[in-house]
Order: sequence, then structure tokens, then C-alpha cells
Amino acid sequence: MTDGERLENLLRSALVPVEPPERLSDRLERTLSELTEAAAEELADLDPAAMKDPRNWARPAAAVVVGSMAGGALVLVRARQRQRKRDSKSLRALEKSVRDLAGDLEKRLRG
Repeated sequence: MTDGERLENLLRSALVPVEPPERLSDRLERTLSELTEAAAEELADLDPAAMKDPRNWARPAAAVVVGSMAGGALVLVRARQRQRKRDSKSLRALEKSVRDLAGDLEKRLRG
């Protein structure tokens, strides 16, 4: 095995993307959706008259925090899924570039 081939193999193994299993991504999205919906329901059931007493503020405050965090994370997960679909084409281009780079380096090492 030449130095160029070893370099190409090292680069190929280093640049392999590690993606979580699809069902993990689906489960995460489902859980975030459920949390967002539960927080929205909690806020919808809120009695405005009860908000005069500060002791009643804990549940709505928690619902706002949980709903905001879950909603934001859900947006990121869905954006990542869309990006992953677009990047599948980009990964092939990256692999070709790495092969070209390794071939060029091999030529220079021989020369």
C-alpha cells in the first residue's frame, strides 16, 4: 500500500459522518412535539384570575420554559433533517474531492 493510498484511507475514515439511527431521530421529534403540546395545553387551561396569587405562578412559568425549549429544539431537529437530505449530495462531492486530493498528494510524493 502506497503512502497516498494510506492517506486516502485515513482521510476517508476520518470524514465518515456519524448519524444517529433514524428511529432515534423520529422518537426525539415525537417527544419534543408532545412536550410542546403539553406546555401549550397547560397555558391554555390557565385561569387568569388565579394569576393574582404568586404561588400559582410556578406551573405556568414551567410550561413557558418547557414549551419554549422543546419548541426551539424541535425547530432545530426538523432543520437538521432537511439539511441531511440536501447534504447527501454534498457528501458525494466531498468524497470525490478527498480522492482527488489524495491522488494529487500521491503524485507529489512520487515526484
